[in-house]
Amino acid sequence: MSAWLSRKVSAFTIHDVDGSEAQKEAVNYIAKEFEVSTENLRTIVKQFNEDIDKGLQRHGATVAMIPSFVQGRPTGQEKGKYLALDLGGTNLRVCEVNLLGDSKVTIHQQKFVVSNELKTGEMRHLCDYIADCVDSFLTENGSDKLDSDLQLGFTFSFPVNQTAINRGTLMQWTKGFDCHGAIGKDVVIMLQDSFRRKNLNVNIAAIVNDTVGTLMANGYRDPKSHMGVILGTGTNAAYYEKMEKILKWDHGEINVPEMAVNMEWGAFDNERRVIHLTPYDNKLDRESINPRFQIYEKLISGMYLGEIARNVLLHLIDRTLLFNGLSSIDLNKQWSFETAYMSTIEADATQDLSDTQHVLESILAIPTTTLIDRQIVKKVCEFVGVRAARLSAAGLGAVLSHCNKVEEGCTIAIDGSVFEFYPNFADNMMAGLKELFGDQIENKVKFSLARDGSGLGAAVIAMMAHNAPKI
Repeated sequence: MSAWLSRKVSAFTIHDVDGSEAQKEAVNYIAKEFEVSTENLRTIVKQFNEDIDKGLQRHGATVAMIPSFVQGRPTGQEKGKYLALDLGGTNLRVCEVNLLGDSKVTIHQQKFVVSNELKTGEMRHLCDYIADCVDSFLTENGSDKLDSDLQLGFTFSFPVNQTAINRGTLMQWTKGFDCHGAIGKDVVIMLQDSFRRKNLNVNIAAIVNDTVGTLMANGYRDPKSHMGVILGTGTNAAYYEKMEKILKWDHGEINVPEMAVNMEWGAFDNERRVIHLTPYDNKLDRESINPRFQIYEKLISGMYLGEIARNVLLHLIDRTLLFNGLSSIDLNKQWSFETAYMSTIEADATQDLSDTQHVLESILAIPTTTLIDRQIVKKVCEFVGVRAARLSAAGLGAVLSHCNKVEEGCTIAIDGSVFEFYPNFADNMMAGLKELFGDQIENKVKFSLARDGSGLGAAVIAMMAHNAPKI
């Protein structure tokens, strides 16, 4: 096994892999395939920084670097009652956020299910449904009798060409949504029209990307927050950029020193220049709904990690090096090996790896597994998970170096199931940063879990947008 992987992986591995020479050789080969050396990390950071600069200079760059139109930072002293709306998956979340000052806040929220019919029907019907949900929420909370408009921040987690703090045209649908009559249209105007038809005293003050929301939410509690990162089903990041560096800004002069920028970093290295893609990654990419796009996201986020591991396991099965060459109907299905299973397997500290056995035999219906089989599966999960954390560290390192935050330090607000639940993910990210910048970085940079930060963040941005001079 390579020196890097023996150093990085064995630190949190309970069992070494025994087995035949062929099995050991295969595991060593896979370890090498997923290795990201310190030299690789530095190369990736260098390319990331070049792509950041390109995205700030011109429209249409691979790493898009989209200005958020959010001016200034929250101080934590803001007060007031604001609404937040979060749409981006199966659930619609409506929040009433009461900012109390002194970085204190109370949040009341309610979730509503978005049916498949609404996801693929007319956009007007989806907007009317959202308005009905907001109406129901306000009525239940007694906020429907207010004379003045409630200001709302709308977290809309789809690609949007934003032209103002409260204006943005939908570029394309993702995540299973495909509503008719929406692409190329201003989603704020469409939803505001539905609010008016329902006679709701609600004004959409801002449309918000979830990374920017995460940054602002954490900023209300911690003024040292400089980045907002999503490491969950998908991945993205936002950070504060100096206006003088946003060379492509073409919306007139503004008198603010900085603005939050939505990086859309999941597209990094679509050109395949610096990240080594394994055959297992290439198979996943070919079979995805967007081949050759979102390459970085496909290597580090929860939607994809389990599928990469599944591809490795099937390769070993085909070589009769795992499960005696026997698979199952369940394991043969695309996406069947969930990233949550990887978390369970990586965390399995039982002597006989019984938790791993449960996943393989009871859930995935593998006929039978040996201890050696389970040890190999655990190693495969570790290789995929460690690589994801180290590649994530490269993205963080690029922003830290770009913003000269290595010496000064900052807080990085992170939301998402991979960061929160995947074993050792945060530790392995920090290990990557130490290799890049030295051990002192651990005392300079802090990771802060910002669970469901987009709700609070959207409300904070609605407050800031309502009170700020218009761009």
